[in-house]
Amino acid sequence: MTQRKIYTKEFKLEAVRLLTQSDCPTTELALALGVKRSLLY
Repeated sequence: MTQRKIYTKEFKLEAVRLLTQSDCPTTELALALGVKRSLLY
């Protein structure tokens, strides 16, 4: 069994801010953050 990653509240808020305010595609943003694209939705 694999351990689930735990993300801080600050990381989550920053990810949402980047997703909503940047023109960067979701796939590219997910790669930059090191998360799966589906986690951003």
